[in-house]
Amino acid sequence: QVQLVESGGGLVQPGESLTLSCVASGSILSIYHLDWYRQAPGDVREWVATIAAAGTTTYTSSVKGRCNISRDNTKNTLYLQMNGLKTEDTAVYYCRAQHPKTGRVYWGQGTQVTVSS
Repeated sequence: QVQLVESGGGLVQPGESLTLSCVASGSILSIYHLDWYRQAPGDVREWVATIAAAGTTTYTSSVKGRCNISRDNTKNTLYLQMNGLKTEDTAVYYCRAQHPKTGRVYWGQGTQVTVSS
């Protein structure tokens, strides 16, 4: 069983930066594939970025070059650094962990990011 708790969201102006964190408990995070998703009001939840257990990273095109996903296995923590934020980045951001063998998925409760002038 994995519990995920996101933090770091807030209200920022366009062009500013924000770093989200996701702390895991209940299991060793290093073996899991980890993702960030986001959901804007009225929209479906969309994938943002992935960091595999081996460290490979991938990004959705809308954030590529502006965001960096990373993990600190010693702290059981996943990060999403977001730069050059745009109003269209406004959403609730969720972290997700997937066990590489069982495929079981765990979600955090989300953290709100609002980009507005």
